[in-house]
Amino acid sequence: MRKSFEGKPVDGSSEMNGKLFIFSELYYPDDSATGYILTRIAEGLAKSYEVHVLCGPLNPHGRIAGESAGKTRNGVTIERCSGTALNKNSDLLRLVNLLTVSFSIFWKALRRLSAGNSVLVVTNPPTLPFVALAASRLRSARCFLLIHDVFPESLVAAGMIRQGGIMDRFLTWLYLKLYLGVDRIIVLGRDVHQLISRKLSSGDNRVQVITNWADVDEILLGNGGDNQLRKKLSLTKKFVVQYSGNIGRMHGLDALLGAALKVRQREDIHFLFVGTGARKQWLESKAKEYELTNVTFLPPQPRNMLGDILNVADVGVVSFIPGMAGVSVPSKMYNIMAVGKPIIAMVDQGSEAATVIQEEEIGWVVPPGQAAQLAEVIQQACADPRRLTKMGKRARVAAEQKYSFQTVMESYRKLLEQA
Repeated sequence: MRKSFEGKPVDGSSEMNGKLFIFSELYYPDDSATGYILTRIAEGLAKSYEVHVLCGPLNPHGRIAGESAGKTRNGVTIERCSGTALNKNSDLLRLVNLLTVSFSIFWKALRRLSAGNSVLVVTNPPTLPFVALAASRLRSARCFLLIHDVFPESLVAAGMIRQGGIMDRFLTWLYLKLYLGVDRIIVLGRDVHQLISRKLSSGDNRVQVITNWADVDEILLGNGGDNQLRKKLSLTKKFVVQYSGNIGRMHGLDALLGAALKVRQREDIHFLFVGTGARKQWLESKAKEYELTNVTFLPPQPRNMLGDILNVADVGVVSFIPGMAGVSVPSKMYNIMAVGKPIIAMVDQGSEAATVIQEEEIGWVVPPGQAAQLAEVIQQACADPRRLTKMGKRARVAAEQKYSFQTVMESYRKLLEQA
C-alpha cells in the first residue's frame, strides 16, 4: 500500500497531502540522462507514494523508438506542459525553450499543488528550480532541490562566464537565495556537499548526499572478448579504451584524443567514443586530420544496449575539464562499475569520482588535460590484465552493495519521511 509522507496509507483521494510532484523538463519516453534518471526516481518512489510528474513536451530527439507518452506509467501520473521547440543549436533560442517550458510548468503547478504536498525539482534546466520554489511557496508545499550541476561554477569552469565578473556574482547571489529557500538539498557527491555547505551558514543540515546508481539488475557482467558488438567492430584482439556518453564542452576529451595520438603505434590499443555532443564534430575532424586509425566513433545507442556497449571496453573513461570538483558528478561511472570494468578518470583530486575510484581501488585518477600521463596509464593497464580483472570484480561488488537502485531509493524515502 502506498503511503503519505507521514507514514499513513494513501486512500486514493486526489486531495491527499502526501502527494509528491516531480518537476523535470525531460521525462519518459525521453531517453536522455536527465529524462532517464528522473523517470527511474519517480517510478521507484511511486511504489511507496502517490507521484505526479509535471514535465515538458516530448523531445523527438531523445525519444525511445516506438514509444509514446502516456498519462500514467508504472504508477506515476504524467502531465505534459507546453513549450517552444526552437533550434537548440542557438543559445538564445535554447534559452527561449527553457523559459517557456519552465513557466508552463509553473502555471500548471499553481493549479495542481496544495498545502502539504512535496515538490522534487532538478537543476536542469537552470530556470526550473526557481519557478518550482515560487509555486511551492505560493501553495505551502515543501520543495526539494536535486542538484545535477552547480551554477555558476559550471559556467565558470566551461569558460562561459568570467570568475568574479558581474554575471558570476549575480548568479552566486541568485542561487544562494534558491538554496536558502528550499526545504532540502540533494547532492550527488561528497565534493558537491562540501561546496554547497560552504555557501550556506554553518550548522545548516539541509544538504544530503544521495548518489546516482548502478543499474545492476539490467546491466550484467560480461566477457569483453565474447561480446558480439566487439566482434562486429573488429575489436576482438584489441585493448579497448571507451568513453560513452555526452561529448560536451565540460568533458575535456581533447586529452583522450591526445592519448590516442601518443600511442598510435600500438596496434593493440583502440579508442572507442560512443555518443554525441557539442565537441564530437571537432574530435572527429581532429582524428581525421591526424589519420588516427586507432579511434572509432559511434552515435548514441539505445539504452537497452547500454550493457553491450559498456562490455566492449577493457577500461572505461570518465572525464571533466579542470575545476569541476564539487560541480558535477559523472553518473556513467556507476554503470561502468556495474559491468565490472576498471575506470580511468580524468578528474580533479577530491572530486566524487576520484574519491570513489580510490577508496574502492577500481582504477586510476589522472589530472584533467594530461594526455601524456593518460597515455602512460593506459599502457600500464594494458600490460596488467590480472590487475584489471581484480579491479573489475571490486567495481561490481561496490555497485551491488553501495550503489544499487534499491539503496538509492531507500535514501530518498528516508529523506521524504524525515522532512
